Amino acid sequence: MEELLTRLEEILAGWLGGAVLAQTVSKLLLIGVTGLVFGALWMAVGRLFGYLDRKTDEWCGTRIQGLKIQRQRIMTEEDIARLMHGTVKWVRRALKAILLLVFINVIFVFFEWSREAAVAVIGGAALVVENMLIAFVAYLPDLFVIMVVILLARVVVHLLKVVFDGIAAKRIRLASFYPEWAGTSYNLLRILVIALTLIIVFPYLPGSGSPAFQGVSIFLGVLLSLGSTSAVANVVAGIVITYTRAFKIGDRVKISGTEGDVIERSTFVTRIRTPKNVEVAIPNASVLSNHIINFSAQAKQAGLTLHTSVTIGYDVPWTKVHELLLDAAGKTERIEKDPAPFVLQTALNDFYVEYELNATTREPGAKQQTYSDLHAHILNAFNAAGVEIMSPHYQARRDGSAPALPPLAG
Repeated sequence: MEELLTRLEEILAGWLGGAVLAQTVSKLLLIGVTGLVFGALWMAVGRLFGYLDRKTDEWCGTRIQGLKIQRQRIMTEEDIARLMHGTVKWVRRALKAILLLVFINVIFVFFEWSREAAVAVIGGAALVVENMLIAFVAYLPDLFVIMVVILLARVVVHLLKVVFDGIAAKRIRLASFYPEWAGTSYNLLRILVIALTLIIVFPYLPGSGSPAFQGVSIFLGVLLSLGSTSAVANVVAGIVITYTRAFKIGDRVKISGTEGDVIERSTFVTRIRTPKNVEVAIPNASVLSNHIINFSAQAKQAGLTLHTSVTIGYDVPWTKVHELLLDAAGKTERIEKDPAPFVLQTALNDFYVEYELNATTREPGAKQQTYSDLHAHILNAFNAAGVEIMSPHYQARRDGSAPALPPLAG
């Protein structure tokens, strides 16, 4: 710039015949040319971003569509258009500010008293840009490693999903690996792949070696370790429950005193719907620490054995009691004929004999209704035969009074 200014002054001195006048005219000419270039750039920036503003309004509703997840709208077309207008406005202001600073520094270069400061400012800005470019170029190998690692991780996760989807659909069969394990196994391996990816990528992130970055990482680790103890316990318990195959979705179970059908087994809780249509959420840690009674595990193959007891006096022959109980079981719906019901004498008490009727059903979900029907048929059978059921306990005078029997049902 200084050589250009000197050369211009020499040319003008030959024309104007004076060094001082030539110096003044040369500076004015350069300032004028610089002003014209600056004005042209200023107008070009204004026109360009004005055009982008107009196109944003035209594209709203056509090329610019709202953002939504399924049926939930996150951002409307107007919201995106306003965001784009704001971005255009601030980028335009930033470019005009840069142009103005460049113009001022170029003007200062023309004057000896400000030339040194202007050159220093321009040199400093150029050094910053140069350092940024050098840092970016130096970071390209690390960026390439990060991209390759992430790409490989995505490929591995995709392959795992395909394989475990095949196992869940029973298109792929592995020895001693059950289809209900597929979802949990896929999630575990996916988390493992993501964790390994983060571990590999972390040293290549910009600023990963800085004390601030390390301090934030330690702080987040402490927060997670202190605040997620119970959550981790539930997650681990859910994994153990899955691989022990204690129950499946739809099974009739009894856990922590709650009986019902399993409707969901999530990462943290197991949800049960009781026969009263009440939904109970039990943390997986509680499920694992309690006994799990599964009424459905053998119901389809061997059947579920229902049992109920009656107490009958010693004056009634046991063969008669057996006959009445088996007759009641045979009239009850959902009671299987094979295996056949059977009766056991479970106790010889002071005043009565305790009999236990055992019968098989293959519908554990209707266990309560089956018990109710069975008890109703037992009452009808014993009432029709004139046999008193001695439980609950009551006192009766044996002086010829009528037996304590309710009327026949129906």
